[in-house]
Amino acid sequence: MITLIFGLVILIGGGLLYGKLCEKVFAPDDRKTPAVEKYDGVDYVPMKKWKNSLIELLNIAGTGPILGPIQGILFGPIAFITIPIGCVIGGAFHDYMSGMISVRNGGEQMPSLVKRFLGKYIYVIYNVFVCLLMLLVGVVFIYTPGDLFVTQILGSESSLDNAIVWIVYGVIFAYYIIATLLPIDKIIGKIYPVFGAILLLSAVGVFAGLFFNGYQINEVWETGFSFENLYGDNFIPIFFVTVACGIVSGFHSTQATLISRTMGDEREGRMTFYNMMILEGFIAMVWAAAAMGAVNLGLATNDMLHDQATSVVGIVAKSMLGSIGGIIAIIGVIVLPITSGDTALRSLRIMLSDAFHIDTSKKRNNILIALPIFGIVAAILVWAKADTSGFNTLWRYFSWANECTAVFAFAMISVYMIRNKKPYFMALVPGMFYMYIVTGYILNAQIGFNLPWIAAYTISGVLTLIYAAALVIYGRRSGQRKLM
Repeated sequence: MITLIFGLVILIGGGLLYGKLCEKVFAPDDRKTPAVEKYDGVDYVPMKKWKNSLIELLNIAGTGPILGPIQGILFGPIAFITIPIGCVIGGAFHDYMSGMISVRNGGEQMPSLVKRFLGKYIYVIYNVFVCLLMLLVGVVFIYTPGDLFVTQILGSESSLDNAIVWIVYGVIFAYYIIATLLPIDKIIGKIYPVFGAILLLSAVGVFAGLFFNGYQINEVWETGFSFENLYGDNFIPIFFVTVACGIVSGFHSTQATLISRTMGDEREGRMTFYNMMILEGFIAMVWAAAAMGAVNLGLATNDMLHDQATSVVGIVAKSMLGSIGGIIAIIGVIVLPITSGDTALRSLRIMLSDAFHIDTSKKRNNILIALPIFGIVAAILVWAKADTSGFNTLWRYFSWANECTAVFAFAMISVYMIRNKKPYFMALVPGMFYMYIVTGYILNAQIGFNLPWIAAYTISGVLTLIYAAALVIYGRRSGQRKLM
């Protein structure tokens, strides 16, 4: 337990100190926010800080901070150190700056911010890329909560020919349509506090269960550190792609910019963006520890962590909290992806509206944009369920695409900070790290270029240096042009 406790100290203590530094660097003030200046009753709607914070937490906390850490713990207790460090200086900083830069620029969504700070050519690439990611998020976050509900709550099989599966999918799908089209304060703002309470109770319950149920947690000095896990996966980059949402997630930038349109005061940003990511890091560490403890007690196996992470959720919840408490915890896990999927598709609608300059205050326009979005989501969902390897392929691309989106966000933040004469290395360094991660992964992966690790590491190192140099040069030159 010592390594876990030490990691939590890094997460909480580091979050307090680095969060305060990030706030000081950005320097929020009392200027009017987009929610006040552009109020439209649909997307630009001022809401209370506590409500914005809960919505942000539920938006960003999909299945990633649970299923990812369950698989990531296969690398051992080193995860209890890398998760909090990455969350403090990478993920939480990424979320905070993305949201606050959006607040300072009229509530612009990520594609518009990328265009503003990285130029129109990168904007075109990013816009297509992030829209595809939003579609994948929508599909994944219908599939995973649907299967969890069917298997863990209803006790049925999640097979293709099971009608119950499609009924559950249909209910989630219908909710997504409603949440995408209605004003943000009419449904999301009303039900999310309830969801938030369930989420927090389940996380705290599992955390307490680690101590009261005698779960044995390995120490980093007992197991040592191996560059590979039992399945031959390299720690770099596989771990950082697998435990994406518990450390850094590009998807979060799209959700922070969404909440930028409902903030009534810039000073709420640290709680709403930075601290909520720290809380997600806590959730990730709790489930990583629970998975390790379940294996040590013989309740689960390493093969289950690797291939059946969703089943581990039910095992952990019910063994720690009993039948009723376990069901509540499982519901909390089911809530996570649902409350990310709806806002992902809402973000996609807003992004497309902004890109094509469509008036979102008219319901007819929103419906016309939403129809093709949900048509594509339905088609991908059916394919993923019908093809035996469909979901695994979908999940691999989703995870990698998620980190690629973070690289774009770090690049945008870097240029913003260079232009405004702020310490841009805060964004450049984590951006370089994840540039190395995503390029190394796709160069080696079978779903990518399938190169040997030495070649993949070498090429990704060169590409990372080019990425850093190009950002610094472009940021300085574009900043000079802006001043002229």
